[in-house]
Amino acid sequence: MTTPPSQPTRIRWLILALLFSISVVTYIDRGNISVTARQMMPAYGITDQQMGWVFSAFVIGYALFQIPGGWLADRWGARVVLTIALVWWSICTALTAMAAASSLASLVGIVGALMLVRFCLGMGEAVALPAFNRAVTNWFPAEARGFGIGIAIGGIGLGSALTPPIAAWVMVNWGWQTVFYLASLLGIGMGLLWWLLSRNHPHEHPWANSGEQALIERTPATTTAVPWRTFRQTPTIWWLVISYSCLGYVAYVYLSWFYLYLVNVRGFDVLRGGFYASAPFVAMLVFCPLGGWVTDRLAVRYGITNGRAVTGMTGMVLAGSTIALGAFVESPTLAITSLSFGAGWLYFSVGAYWASTTDLSKAHAGTLSGLMNTGANIGGAISPTLTPWLAHHWGWPVSLGFAAAVAILGGLLWFKIDPGKGLAEEKC
Repeated sequence: MTTPPSQPTRIRWLILALLFSISVVTYIDRGNISVTARQMMPAYGITDQQMGWVFSAFVIGYALFQIPGGWLADRWGARVVLTIALVWWSICTALTAMAAASSLASLVGIVGALMLVRFCLGMGEAVALPAFNRAVTNWFPAEARGFGIGIAIGGIGLGSALTPPIAAWVMVNWGWQTVFYLASLLGIGMGLLWWLLSRNHPHEHPWANSGEQALIERTPATTTAVPWRTFRQTPTIWWLVISYSCLGYVAYVYLSWFYLYLVNVRGFDVLRGGFYASAPFVAMLVFCPLGGWVTDRLAVRYGITNGRAVTGMTGMVLAGSTIALGAFVESPTLAITSLSFGAGWLYFSVGAYWASTTDLSKAHAGTLSGLMNTGANIGGAISPTLTPWLAHHWGWPVSLGFAAAVAILGGLLWFKIDPGKGLAEEKC
């Protein structure tokens, strides 16, 4: 008599919930400075341009350590790598509040000290998304990975939506430094929770039964050396990186300047600006998993390349169109609505990008996604500084209009992206 197969457990959804929560914390820690800048800048005599340098320092650190972070996640697993990263960047979050009064400021100045701390914060957070992709690849079957990474990265929306109103309220009542201290404690707590409840693979988790393990196509615990030559010879990888660089440029306009744009340009007060600045990130929260679900369904029905390209192109082109509308309309309400939909459509395409890296090579999903996200953060490193420069010389409509054009360009590049072919020489 054969034993009937056990009903699969749902530990993969616990892992996904933890990734979503870490994503929330990640964007609280990176986004709070865009709110506290309202008090930090006059307190320390920092100009808009200097604050742009501080914003960009984070993104440079974040960009430089994407590939090492992805490689570490592939080699050591997401459990230990994410735990260490969470503790590291949480400490750096607290140090942001202390940097100006530290001995470091006496050596390199206040702006230099803030730039160094934010660079180190970026180093730590660089691990997060490639490790998410590694975890989703290990814990979800192929036909659900776009949705899985869409949910995980969708935490960006909630974290970024919560940050402006809560950080503004804490800042008004207890001072801007408290914003960083509270965020640091939250990150350390999340790191402990991840370490206790997660595992790298379903077969390693004591709560995942054989039914769930059989449901998921496991990636082998050991990976081969990274095939850098094969990566170089695969055109899709480079078009993917360039296209995602366009997404990164636009995303960092929202992450760095949207709150200050509402307060300084559209005329909202500090608290109302904090409330309305959450609207684009609510849109991201909804549209990111929706786009992941859509790309999975289209990939199953029409093939991987078509499923990814239709979703990616649609999201990017509609993002550019709605951002352009929001940039030039007179009505503040219509501007916020249109720009918020712009952010939503931008993140509608995210699942297609990240799932494409796994389509290309499951064994090296962390490294490949780190490479792709490096491109996003090269664009993101340019955006916080170029955005106010364009606004200063030609006005905010032109500055936001340029971001809209970048989004549309990123969408059109999907004509060149073909993840269904896999790597040039290696099929994983």
